[in-house]
Order: sequence, then C-alpha cells, then structure tokens
Amino acid sequence: MDGVPEPHTGWTFLTNHARVLAAIADNHSARIRDIAAHCRLTERAVQKIIADLEQDGYLSHTREGRTNTYRIDPGKVLRHPAEAGLTVASLMSLLVKDEAARVTTSATQGLPRAAT
Repeated sequence: MDGVPEPHTGWTFLTNHARVLAAIADNHSARIRDIAAHCRLTERAVQKIIADLEQDGYLSHTREGRTNTYRIDPGKVLRHPAEAGLTVASLMSLLVKDEAARVTTSATQGLPRAAT
C-alpha cells in the first residue's frame, strides 16, 4: 500500500488500538510499515498507538538488530469498565489468525475460505 491509507467513514467494531495489538499478536516482529498497511493506518498513527500500549503496560519491545520484537502482556485486564475482568488474551483469542487460517489464506491468495 503506497501513501496514506484511504480514510474510513462511519463506525467500526474495533478501535485502532485493538487492531494494532491484534496485528502484533499475529506477528511479534512485524514492522511498523506492515502493521500500518494491515490496519489501514499511517505509520505515525501506529507509532503513537504502540507508545500508548507500551506506556500502559500492554506491550513491550526488545531491539534485535534492526528489528523490534514485541511482547504482549496476555494477563493485562482491558481498560473499559464494561470489560472488567476480561484479559488481553481473551480479546486476542477472538482477533488473531491461527496458523490454519494463515495457511489457508495464503494458499487462496487472500480469498476467504468458503464455509463447508
């Protein structure tokens, strides 16, 4: 994806913070550029979101050469009172692709698998 992603109008089910966290959960060494493209955000927006998540303890990173490797704290409780007691792990289990879905998606060149 080149340039700034197309803006989205209207409401969505997930926040950009949840999208970025799910993208990182799916690939702990993803580049900011790749996260931004996946989430349809600017790189600067992703940098800000990562800083927010790190500041509040949901995410940390280690530098390995020229690559950041991220670590998500799965036991961290979600922030909103309506989700009191729910952990990041429970949210990620709903949002992150499992290995079977990843293989199926790449085998069909990005087309969703038909229900059987």
